[in-house]
Amino acid sequence: MKGFINIGLILFLSLSFSTTDAQVNVKKKGQSTMNFLKVGVSPRATGMGNAYTSICHDVESVFYNPAGLTGTSSRYSAFISQTQWIADINYQAGAVALNLGTLGTFAVSALTVDYGDIQGARLQESDDGQGYILTDNVDVNAYAFGLAYARQISQQFSMGGLLQYVGQKLGDSMDQAGSTVENAQSTVTLNFGVKYVTDFKNFRFAMSLRNFSTSVKYEEYSAHMPIVFAVGTGIDILDVVMPGHEGNPLMLSAEFLHPNNYTERVNVGGEYVLLDLIALRAGYEFNRDLYGFSAGFGLSPQVAGNRFAINYSYSSFDVFDDVNRFSLNISF
Repeated sequence: MKGFINIGLILFLSLSFSTTDAQVNVKKKGQSTMNFLKVGVSPRATGMGNAYTSICHDVESVFYNPAGLTGTSSRYSAFISQTQWIADINYQAGAVALNLGTLGTFAVSALTVDYGDIQGARLQESDDGQGYILTDNVDVNAYAFGLAYARQISQQFSMGGLLQYVGQKLGDSMDQAGSTVENAQSTVTLNFGVKYVTDFKNFRFAMSLRNFSTSVKYEEYSAHMPIVFAVGTGIDILDVVMPGHEGNPLMLSAEFLHPNNYTERVNVGGEYVLLDLIALRAGYEFNRDLYGFSAGFGLSPQVAGNRFAINYSYSSFDVFDDVNRFSLNISF
């Protein structure tokens, strides 16, 4: 337990020093790049308000807390998802995990972002006097490819890490000399997580550090990656009020988030699983400007001894269109 707490302190101090600035008592809003890495791609997680750090236990854990990969019960697990984000932006994510038992679990992951057609423009005197002219569509894209490893150190304690090669292209621009500048950058990020499941009522807690990396530079502007430190807890509430009950768990979870580009946030959520087949989920993300409530469901039948899971989540937005996510999990 002491070692677990020490790891958490190291993660927290690392994040704190990495986000230190000359400014004091300033809320660092929007001061990061490649923020596509912060968008949730798992309907199970987002359906619970992204309160997922402590209870993740399948292949999509690679996108939240890699330590959760040790919860994969089958030798092979696969995950694909589609996120219909705001402003006609679409996320495609996927991961495949290989469980080697006492040797640990390996996983590869991929994330791509389709921003759709974006009209380009350039500052220049025009006939209509608007001071700009339209150009060709801007080629904008983003991606992240990762390799993860997790291992169960003891019956209760797990840890894992994810190395990602991430990149983003923001289109071309023209400098004062008339030369074309390609606004594209890439870097390597580290995600690291630990998870501890206690003997008390299936209570667990976990910590994760996401997107830890050096800053990247576009032309003359340097920006940090969207680093997030998360601490989460979870418990089967039915095991508390109905000791000894079997099946149909009602998991409640909560987590505290310390990002480097905004003030602290809190996520809460719940999941009720009926007959190991149907899952109902709901959650809320506090300290968000445009959204907070999410809900979803999942179906996980067994076919020929293999487990399939179809998940969906809905997130309500105040200004933009609401967000829908779909995913398919296969374990064999």
